[in-house]
Amino acid sequence: DAPAVQRKTAILREVLALHAEAKSPLDALAALGGFEIATMVGAVLQAAHERRVVVVDGFIATSAVLVAHALQPLVLQRCVFAHRSGERGHEFMLQYLGVQALLDLGLRLGEGSGAALAWPLLTAACAMLREMASFESAGVSEKAPEQTQVA
Repeated sequence: DAPAVQRKTAILREVLALHAEAKSPLDALAALGGFEIATMVGAVLQAAHERRVVVVDGFIATSAVLVAHALQPLVLQRCVFAHRSGERGHEFMLQYLGVQALLDLGLRLGEGSGAALAWPLLTAACAMLREMASFESAGVSEKAPEQTQVA
């Protein structure tokens, strides 16, 4: 509703004015983020360092990836974005990072629901890459057979 958006906008303006000197990614995180986001930033950086895949679920997790990306741009190579949240700002973050989410269901539930829905898609993609026969191993010709006409 409009009054709630106006109230939130006013609060954000006050916070930004109070922390105008927070220019670096870590300063901005310290000024504007919470412990949970700082923890996620560290987890994303460590997972990328260990060459693990990070399934990013929603607005808050993407905000952590924004900070991690500012510190180490290569983290995006390890991130899979589960879904695009119904939160308006999430689309802006995804565009800024130049990434696309697997699902766009307008979710705003939290609790990892987007990751839970994207997980079967990810496991199916892995199984296909690992187990699906190639054209050559399946004996499939690259040339399509001549079509016959039925009278």
